[in-house]
Amino acid sequence: MKKGLALFLASALIFVAITGCVERGSRREDLSLENVKLAFIHAGDPADIGYTYRQHRGTLDMMEKLGIPESRVMTFLNIPPGDAFDNAILEAIDWGADMIFGTSFAFGPQMLEAAEAYTNIHFFHASGNLAVDADLANFHNYFGAISEARYLSGVAAGLRTETDVLGFVAAFPNAEVISGYTAFYLGALSVNPDVTMYVTYTNAWNDSTVEAHAAQSLIDRGADVIGQHTDSTAPQTIAESNGVWSVGYNIDTTYAPQNAILVSAMFDWSVYLVFAVQEMVEGRDVPTDFIAGLADGMVLISPTNPATVAAGTDEAIEAAKTRILNGWDVFTGPIYGSDGSQILADGELWIEMLSAPSWSYIVQGITIVD
Repeated sequence: MKKGLALFLASALIFVAITGCVERGSRREDLSLENVKLAFIHAGDPADIGYTYRQHRGTLDMMEKLGIPESRVMTFLNIPPGDAFDNAILEAIDWGADMIFGTSFAFGPQMLEAAEAYTNIHFFHASGNLAVDADLANFHNYFGAISEARYLSGVAAGLRTETDVLGFVAAFPNAEVISGYTAFYLGALSVNPDVTMYVTYTNAWNDSTVEAHAAQSLIDRGADVIGQHTDSTAPQTIAESNGVWSVGYNIDTTYAPQNAILVSAMFDWSVYLVFAVQEMVEGRDVPTDFIAGLADGMVLISPTNPATVAAGTDEAIEAAKTRILNGWDVFTGPIYGSDGSQILADGELWIEMLSAPSWSYIVQGITIVD
C-alpha cells in the first residue's frame, strides 16, 4: 500500500505539473456547509475515554453546531502510521473528502506528502509541527495550549498530596509530553513548595498493561497522586486500588474511578473544528498554524471531584485560572533545571514559536525513573 500511495501521489503531481488546472491551496467553488465532506483519521478509539474520545467528541460537537450529518463525515479508528494510514488517506480521497484531519503526531510526514500532491484537498494535522516550514496553502497544524490546563490540574495535585511526592505516567520523552508534565508540576509547586515528582515513560500512547505497571512503580516510590499523559484509564484504576489519588488527561471525572480522581486536563477540539470548517466553506484562508487556550475554550479542566479534592482546591484553581486569563504565562521564570542551572530568569517567559510545544527541559524537582 505504501508503494501504491507513492505511485498515486506521483501521478497526481505529474497531472498538476502538465495541466496546471489545480491552483495551490484551492477548494471546490461550490463548497458549503450543505456539501462539505470531512474525514478524520485517529490512531486510537473513542473507547479509550481519553485522547481519541475527546477528539471524536469534538467532531460530534462540531457536526451538531454546524448541522453536518453523519453521511458527510468519514471516521477511521485505530490507524497506525505507515501502510494503514496510507490506505485511509486514499480511501478518504476516493470518497471525495474536502478536508482530512489526522489526529496523531506520527501522521505528520505522510500528511505532508499527500498535501503536496493533492492541492485541492486541505489537510489538518493535530499536534504537528511541519506545516510552517512546508509553506503549503492546504496543509495546517493545530493544537491547544494544554499546559494551561495541566498547570491548573497540578494545583489540585499539590494541595491533595500528603507525602509531597507526585508520580507521572508519561508516554514519550518528547516536547509535547515534557511540557505537559512540567506545567503540571509547576502548578503543584505553586501551592506546595515541598512537592517533588517522579516520571516514568511507557513509550506508548495507549498500553494499559504498561501504564498500570508504571503507575504501580510510582506509587511504590511514595507517590500518592498519579498524573498521566497516556490514553488509557489504567493509571486511575491503579491509583484507586492503592488508596491514593489521580489526575487525569482527557478523562472527565464522570468516567474515572470516583475514589481516586481529582480533576482532569482536557481539550475541546470543536473550537478549532468549527472555526476551520466555517473558514473553508466561506472561502477564507485557514491559518497554517493555530493555537488557542483557556481564554478561547480550546483547553479546560473537568469539574473537580468533591469526594477527593482537598479543601480550598476550587478556589486555588480559580485564582490560578484568573492569572492565566489576565496574561500570565505558565512558563515564567525563575525556573531551574534538574542540574540546578537556570533555564529562565526571574520574569522571563518561554516563547513558543509554533502551536506544537518545544519545551523539553527537565526542571528541578522532577526525576525520571524506570
